[in-house]
Amino acid sequence: MNSLMAFVNVSGLNKSYEVGARRLHVLRDLELNVAHGEMVAVVGASGVGKSTLLHLLGGLDRADNGQIRVADTDLRALSDGQLVEFRNRNVGFVFQFHHLLPEFDAAENVEMPMRIARRPLKEAHHRATALLGRVGLGERLEHRPGMLSGGEQQRVAVARALVMEPALLLADEPTGDLDESTADALHDLLREMHRERQLTSIIATHNPRLAAACDRVLRMEHGQLNPA
Repeated sequence: MNSLMAFVNVSGLNKSYEVGARRLHVLRDLELNVAHGEMVAVVGASGVGKSTLLHLLGGLDRADNGQIRVADTDLRALSDGQLVEFRNRNVGFVFQFHHLLPEFDAAENVEMPMRIARRPLKEAHHRATALLGRVGLGERLEHRPGMLSGGEQQRVAVARALVMEPALLLADEPTGDLDESTADALHDLLREMHRERQLTSIIATHNPRLAAACDRVLRMEHGQLNPA
């Protein structure tokens, strides 16, 4: 793919961490181009750097060096405050563990990104309610996380990731904590939302069925990505 046409363009990306007295190199001159509207799976063994890559792409962490561009934005050129604003407006995250706030109900959890962004409460509630209905939880709006199954909690997390209408969806082992049938249902939901909302999606997964359903599968090894 021509990098000039890519929605996500990564080149020469390096990331390392201090581990005791040594430095652990996780990503080494990594290259990645993802077209607008593409759904890409990233596979590989645990600990190879899949989560690290998603954190860098979403602005949760900073690279040692290299370029990360999402649409027309150079993430490395942003200040910490600008990076937070970019992340909140443009990126939706779904993690293996839902990270829902236990004291709030489903609707309030989905509203939270909009509340943080100081959007009108009426708009936040309307959008959260619509999204929860779309993911099959229209009758569970006032249920707190402890009253929901694992699959339902992940559906709330998907709705929360999409409530700010991001262009980029990053999912880190989104079905890793679910049983097979529940995972399959969540796979279907992610694909449906990807198509409906014209997202660009990058999904780190160990699940071969989810990976196979994506437009492209990349394997991470030795800090780099190659076709699987």
